[in-house]
Amino acid sequence: MAGALSGFRIIDVTQVISGPLATRILADQGADVIKVEPPIGDILRHMGGVPGLSPTFTTTNRSKRSIVLDLKTDAGLDAIKRMIKDADVFVQNSRPGAIEAMGLSEAELRAINPRLIYVSISGFGEEGPFKNKRVYDPLIQAMSTLAEIQGGPDDRPRLMRVIIPDKVTALTAAQNITAALLARERTGVGQHVRLNMLDAVLAFVWPEGMAYHTFVEEGYSKPKQVARRDLIYESEDGYIVVSTVAHREWQAFCRAAKRPEWLEDPRFKDTAGLVKNAKERLDMMAEVIKTESSEHWLDVLDKADVPCAPVLSRDEVHLHPQVVANQIVVELDHPVVGKVRQTRPAERMDGTPSEISRPAPTLGQHTDEVLQELGLGKEEVDALRSAGVLGNAS
Repeated sequence: MAGALSGFRIIDVTQVISGPLATRILADQGADVIKVEPPIGDILRHMGGVPGLSPTFTTTNRSKRSIVLDLKTDAGLDAIKRMIKDADVFVQNSRPGAIEAMGLSEAELRAINPRLIYVSISGFGEEGPFKNKRVYDPLIQAMSTLAEIQGGPDDRPRLMRVIIPDKVTALTAAQNITAALLARERTGVGQHVRLNMLDAVLAFVWPEGMAYHTFVEEGYSKPKQVARRDLIYESEDGYIVVSTVAHREWQAFCRAAKRPEWLEDPRFKDTAGLVKNAKERLDMMAEVIKTESSEHWLDVLDKADVPCAPVLSRDEVHLHPQVVANQIVVELDHPVVGKVRQTRPAERMDGTPSEISRPAPTLGQHTDEVLQELGLGKEEVDALRSAGVLGNAS
């Protein structure tokens, strides 16, 4: 069966994570994503692994075709503009102004294809004092309050050790693109989708991370934030996570922990009390969890219907029975690096299934194929390659 986006063609000139991951989601859903790379390739290719295929590139750019075009040449620009004629989406994540300077502005491409969805992903946005700053994930973590939240009120700000902003932006962009395609199907009109990493992450953080800054009017108190432990607890032989959000879950924990006196503690008489006295409550839980093994706690808390789970390492996560049951981690053969382990598309669509349609391409692997689809003959392709426009197909 064809994927949900089968029949749509996306021209992707993005690099690193935010843009490539967004288009990879769409490629897994059936879109024909043509990744246009400079002769040196996406810089993510060169960040470990085997030459030209880092592990992160291999996961982020599967299901796509790769073509090399030197867009600094007139012939390269002419080739990509020929591709735009029959494309549905063009995605770029250069700094504001850079793509326009190359001759690939929205106006220029829309003159070629009025129905085009033109997507611009930036770090900080197209206006403001930071619009031209170089940006990577840690900068957005710092400015979006993620680092402050991770550190807590009495600790230094700390970065999360996975690149949250890039991936949140990618997820947001993928949804934006499908929404724009749906709107075009209804109206026949293309549009410019603008998204920046700072906005995407602020929107992501806000619901609970900025809860005490949501009500603006006077009269709504903003509780003082106090230092408290996270929800990872040390057991007698390891670590588990326990979350008692609802009052009934706290009561169930008290019974499972054989601490009936906690049920009568006036500090914890309702859900509001659990929140107000969270530090004390979590400290009490930590002390009692230390007295038994992880296996003991996971057993008794599961039986009491208290939310809990083991803390899995990177070496063991793909072996956990729940992860195995979900079949989320798959192993595939890659023609260059051999066996590759990665996650399948997270969604399950029974009518238009998403799938990993092809392994991540080597640099320029599909250059000749794509150009021939545009109507260029072998001699024309060879001439472009001789002129250095195409690099050398791998």
